[in-house]
Amino acid sequence: MKWVTRENAHVERVACPWLILRFIDNEAEFEFVSRHSDPSTLDGIPFDMPGVLLGHREGRCSFESILSEYNLTDNEALVMMGKIIHGADIPIDDDLAEESAGIRAIAFGYMFKYGLRDHEKLAAQMELYDALYMYCQERVKKRRNLNSVF
Repeated sequence: MKWVTRENAHVERVACPWLILRFIDNEAEFEFVSRHSDPSTLDGIPFDMPGVLLGHREGRCSFESILSEYNLTDNEALVMMGKIIHGADIPIDDDLAEESAGIRAIAFGYMFKYGLRDHEKLAAQMELYDALYMYCQERVKKRRNLNSVF
């Protein structure tokens, strides 16, 4: 399936494709279009664009909207990751997770390195988001162990 978002991918426009590839559509193809594109005219599923279902809605960032729409909110590690991504993408909410500022800084580094070469930027960051997910899984596991009754 084809998924469509705005060009010049940064934070969510990389994190969302990671989420889509790993948990929703492992054969997904991504198209990056002008920020002035009308989502209703695009051939594909639009995400992280103004006014779309898989965008910023009801206080959620696009990553969190995808978690909600695709029933992935039972995965505590993905929910934790969503908070980190939210804070990294929306600076006013950067206090949601202590890791957010670091993810934002790394995303800027990739943006400076790759510029508008969005597909290269996406490929280069897949491992970063794999590692962030593993980090969140370990934090969830540790929290569960601390809360368990011995």
